[in-house]
Amino acid sequence: MDRQAWIAVTLCALGLVAWQVYMTTHPGVPPKVAATSAPITADAQPTATPAPESSPLATADASPSPASPAVAAFPEKIETLRNSDVELRLTNRGAGISEAVLLNHAADKGQNVVLNAAGRTPIGAIIEEPTAPLLEFASAPQPDGSVQFERTAPEGVSMRKKFFFVPTKEKKDNFVSEMDVDFKNDGAQPYTNRGYFITLGSATPIHPKDMPSYTRLAWCIDGKAKGTDVNWFAAQNYPLVGVQKRAAQQFFQEKIAGTGAEWGGMTNQFFTTLITPLTAKGVAVWGSRFEVKRPDAPPLLGMEGALAMPGFELQPGQTASLRFQIYTGPKLYGRLAKLEHDEAAIMNFGMWKLVSQALLNFMNLLHGWLGNY
Repeated sequence: MDRQAWIAVTLCALGLVAWQVYMTTHPGVPPKVAATSAPITADAQPTATPAPESSPLATADASPSPASPAVAAFPEKIETLRNSDVELRLTNRGAGISEAVLLNHAADKGQNVVLNAAGRTPIGAIIEEPTAPLLEFASAPQPDGSVQFERTAPEGVSMRKKFFFVPTKEKKDNFVSEMDVDFKNDGAQPYTNRGYFITLGSATPIHPKDMPSYTRLAWCIDGKAKGTDVNWFAAQNYPLVGVQKRAAQQFFQEKIAGTGAEWGGMTNQFFTTLITPLTAKGVAVWGSRFEVKRPDAPPLLGMEGALAMPGFELQPGQTASLRFQIYTGPKLYGRLAKLEHDEAAIMNFGMWKLVSQALLNFMNLLHGWLGNY
């Protein structure tokens, strides 16, 4: 390596150190949103008529606190979907991904990296409100290798969900799966869905020393990633004077104007879960913070979120088919850049894009040699 190359690498390293120091001392300015103590409701479509009092996703139970998810009264059943890179553990509680085990990525003590915190909301559940209890689905593996879930409401409106891996020619880094959803109205009356939420799962630090600002809820609008992290929920004070600017918040929520969100996801420093709706775009995002208990150590902060989707109408006999792409894996820029909906924007390089890309490529090279970041 010649002198100029060594100078470039040195400047990149210094730039990264400066960025780390800046992020540590500047946790970020909270976005200007109207945060309240109750979750928002997804907007209705302009042509939608009022929804009936009951729906296939409604229950009579009260919404639980996001810091303490409701424990379902029915036994959990797990189905497994696996390829050479990731194992998806699918639960009948909400018909989503309870855990995504990365088979070729090691965390502390040699254990596999697991995305989505134990006991939190699964990835890909469809619910009316982000804090609503999870409903029971019937599950069954299919002959083609996929896993199918189904639930039917007394009104005759059923929801069927199918999880499977997307066919690909890639020989490695296959972290993309798909979730197809069919709402079918077998009832005698029209059905109006005024909007629903798809849960994004949760994110927690991989290592106790990870900076909190890396634990984030993210979404993408017109190819640009936006987001908020666990620091947003703390009380905010005016600089220098110490006067409280805003009390601590329980929920983050923001409506998305314009064309909507291409995807929503949860991310930590090295790994991410992204859900990309393929038949519509998100209309709002929601998030909450929770503590991750550790024996003989202070708790870490985690975050979970949901993406609000527009509603739809079904006449008797009609079916609404929805499709979602799910990425559960490391933040590999080259792999994410091959996806078709600006998923690589999750890297959030910002003003240090050139420096970050150079260092990221170097880290991925080391990972290829050592098998660990």
